[in-house]
Amino acid sequence: MKSILIIDDHDLIRDAIKYYFKGDQDFYVAGEASNGYLALDLLAKSAYDVVICDMDMPEMNGIEFMEAISKNYPNQKVLVLSMHDNASAINKMISLGAHGYILKNASKVDLKSALIQIIGGSNYFSKEVYKAIINRIVPKQRLTLEKELSSREKEILNLIAKEYSNHEIGDKLGIHARTVESHKRNILEKTGCKNIAGLVMYAVERDLISKGLPGRNFK
Repeated sequence: MKSILIIDDHDLIRDAIKYYFKGDQDFYVAGEASNGYLALDLLAKSAYDVVICDMDMPEMNGIEFMEAISKNYPNQKVLVLSMHDNASAINKMISLGAHGYILKNASKVDLKSALIQIIGGSNYFSKEVYKAIINRIVPKQRLTLEKELSSREKEILNLIAKEYSNHEIGDKLGIHARTVESHKRNILEKTGCKNIAGLVMYAVERDLISKGLPGRNFK
């Protein structure tokens, strides 16, 4: 079973999540905190498979917490559970290393689906979050990259944004999965993105993916 740390300043939210996972076969709530400071104290003492984090909290909010996580626990998996659906908040959390983002009106099924995919190594953004990113990003004039992406790298970035695995991308493009992984590393280096979630945002902002065709995890 995978352990969860809940960070939210509302007792009701924490209690609801604990109740939902009570007796669950895949996850259990191993810790809870009402703000980022308390959560960091818990993380210093114990390891957690995934953190569920709110944005608005007293003393240390979600953004400040993610900044600390990015610096001190860069491999920690974090799912943001927030009422904020604006693109700037979403982009900020993802740029700091969040592996997923869903809204507080999400169903129990969506919450568990997000955790399963994050634990499995993927990123998860709910349909509402994805739409918020697409609909609210102000069109920008494309910036000239220090290192331009090749046409092949743009193809791969497009498929990454649609949540294709390395093997699926390889099959689609007729190349080996190891070659895909090599391209991914080059794309991360060229774009300056820290992770795949950042690449998704990068692709969206630069119109490198088909807006009418959300990825397989964007239900």
